[in-house]
Amino acid sequence: MFEKTYTVSGMTCQHCVASVTEEVGELAGVRGVDVDLDSGAVTVTSDDELSTDAVRAAVEEAGYTLSV
Repeated sequence: MFEKTYTVSGMTCQHCVASVTEEVGELAGVRGVDVDLDSGAVTVTSDDELSTDAVRAAVEEAGYTLSV
């Protein structure tokens, strides 16, 4: 299992959290997504290491920005 924490900007409410969780959760191999609204931290647990580009695309699909 791999776990990595990313920072997402632009989230302001629980709907934002749900959108990011849903989009990132659809990536192949993702086992869990934990979003901290206050800090913008998004921790992803997956079977294999995910590419940052794939996570960025999912976050952008939800309407937010991934900071690296």
